[in-house]
Amino acid sequence: MPDRPVVPPATTPTPSLADSFRSVAVPADARGWRALRAYLGPGFLVAVGYMDPGNWATDIAGGSAFGYALLSVVLLSNLMAIVLQALSVRLGIASGRDLAQACRDHYPRPVAIGLWLLAETAIIACDLAEVLGTAIALKLLFGLPLVWGVALTALDVFLILALQRFGFRKLELFVVALLVLIAGCFAFELYHARPDAGAVLAGLVPTSAIVTDPAMLYLAIGILGATVMPHNLYLHSSIVQTRAFVDKAQAVRNATIDSSVALGLAFFINAAILVVAAAAFHTAGRHDVAEIGDAYRLLSPMLGVGAASVVFAVALLASGQNSTVTGTLAGQIVMEGFLHLRLPVWARRLVTRLLAIVPAALVVAAAGDAGATRLLVLSQIVLSLQLPFAVVPLVRFTANRVLMGGFASPAWLRALAWTIAATIIGLNLTLLWRLL
Repeated sequence: MPDRPVVPPATTPTPSLADSFRSVAVPADARGWRALRAYLGPGFLVAVGYMDPGNWATDIAGGSAFGYALLSVVLLSNLMAIVLQALSVRLGIASGRDLAQACRDHYPRPVAIGLWLLAETAIIACDLAEVLGTAIALKLLFGLPLVWGVALTALDVFLILALQRFGFRKLELFVVALLVLIAGCFAFELYHARPDAGAVLAGLVPTSAIVTDPAMLYLAIGILGATVMPHNLYLHSSIVQTRAFVDKAQAVRNATIDSSVALGLAFFINAAILVVAAAAFHTAGRHDVAEIGDAYRLLSPMLGVGAASVVFAVALLASGQNSTVTGTLAGQIVMEGFLHLRLPVWARRLVTRLLAIVPAALVVAAAGDAGATRLLVLSQIVLSLQLPFAVVPLVRFTANRVLMGGFASPAWLRALAWTIAATIIGLNLTLLWRLL
């Protein structure tokens, strides 16, 4: 990828999310837990993207079809995410630029525009998953037709506007509250599913079948795309700058702890979805449960708990609403960072959401629930194919001492990051080869 030399900026860049920039106070003399508490929040906003409705579709299909075998993919994807989000933290805090701004500064304009278009494609794919997940949840809970549920998601624009008026910290608390609700729902499901602990532990060890079995590989790539999401790298490198920090080393350390803990919660939820599907469906011989609607209908009778299906749908609705918040922020950051173009939040959100609503409405009108779930899985494959175009610039920038100064990635972290990038690219090429 051609580039021009990175030079330190002559002036401080205009930040993305300018209204929230440096808006959260960090006590100057804070140490230990008190200092860490000031940094808690951005990691949980990022973690939302790791458990959105797209994850549900791939995890349910994977657990139903292959039991616990794809748990290793969930684990490896989550470990990759922890490393990549830590790099995003470094970039945002050390350079004062988010990933989109760094791409605009570092690459020739045609390359930067190409990366912007790919980032927008990823955001639309993610938004598509949010639209479909929310619509499916509304249908399961209230019987609302899918097409009407898809149309109703346009109102999410006003939810975002209302939340942002109360400040960034309140937005974070709203997201954390929904995450706790989702985690509680799946703790309930796990308790009643009673999975085989030995089989769960065995599923955390990768097998060669993941690469050699085309159907398993397709779902593995979907899980990877649903877990390590490109827009989260842009999002995280920007929202860590909402803290009014002075000590960069302290900021990097605490923000990394924040994201690692939050992604640990994301792993629990993603693993729980797959484990519940494996325990409830695969072990009972139902290897064909790939639709979220089918999972909802079968959970209560197969677990023998009347509330299991309702709890499942409530968690899905919370997941869709949470993902809406972070998708909006990521879209705003990408547009402002790459193009330096500032649109009202409602306009930016409405454009992105309409780009997701139109194909979603057409698919559900033509194919119903089955088409909606297939589109959910496909959207995650698209995200995985977009991922290298965000990961490679991120790894390069954080290794550059001119841009990062003393916070440039050490040799071991560079080696690990490039290994992760090569793994993602290799899996994507393998999938494309098999599809072709």
